[in-house]
Amino acid sequence: MMTDYPIDLSVKPDVTAYFDPDTNTISYIVKDPGSTSCAIVDSVMDIDYAAGRITYDHADRMIADIEARGLTLEWIIETHVHADHLSAAPYIQQKLGGKIGIGAKIMVVQDTFGKIFNEGTEFQRDGSQFDALFEDGDTYRIGGMQAFAMYTPGHTPACMVHVMGDAAFVGDTLFMPDGGSARADFPGGDAATLYDSIQKVLSLPDETRLFMCHDYGPNGRDIQWETTVGDEKAHNIHVGGGKTKEDFVRFRTERDAQLAMPRLIIPSLQVNMRAGEVPTDKDGRPMLKVPLNGL
Repeated sequence: MMTDYPIDLSVKPDVTAYFDPDTNTISYIVKDPGSTSCAIVDSVMDIDYAAGRITYDHADRMIADIEARGLTLEWIIETHVHADHLSAAPYIQQKLGGKIGIGAKIMVVQDTFGKIFNEGTEFQRDGSQFDALFEDGDTYRIGGMQAFAMYTPGHTPACMVHVMGDAAFVGDTLFMPDGGSARADFPGGDAATLYDSIQKVLSLPDETRLFMCHDYGPNGRDIQWETTVGDEKAHNIHVGGGKTKEDFVRFRTERDAQLAMPRLIIPSLQVNMRAGEVPTDKDGRPMLKVPLNGL
């Protein structure tokens, strides 16, 4: 068991999942079992990229459920700067309140992609678009439930796993056991670092519930998003059953070289590094850039 983090398996939050089939993303409402306080993890803003149209159906479902249940939203958590979907954090915050939080290494991501997208000096690269920047081991509360953040880089340099009671929200650090792990070839990613981060997560107690940010239904199975540390340790096809770091790095590097870029990477990065705000042009109109040969 990992003793450096204040995990409390006796606290079992109520977790409600929301699957977005367009991006294969799972968002969550996490309710403190002892109060009406809750958090949202990895929300989705809908975009029709070809039409240049943004809508909020996915977020509106979560907002309606929070209101119907009489819950108070305290936190809107981003596990990392997603490259495959856009965050609805500011839209949800406008409707329900709550603080938007992400890992403190967001500044590394902002600096990297600020250059790629040729952002001007008006784009702040200090994480100030977010309400809270988490360092490894930082704790926060959702009602009476203590939560904490684990720094888990590798997929990106700013990835964090958020543990709330006996439930850990792993972002893209891990997939379901038959899905393996996420790619590590984005700027700032590293396969060896990702392996170490996965081992960090797998050192949590075996009964810790793990909730995925994505699932793709490998081999035609139904979409799933919940497993345990014990199941991942035993059965994960990339790191389970004692697979070595060398084996993982070799496989991950070869596999990543064959993968296409995510369909929504260009809008996602521009929006998500701004805490979900859509950038604007000099006249204040919502506008995205497409850097050529830049990613």
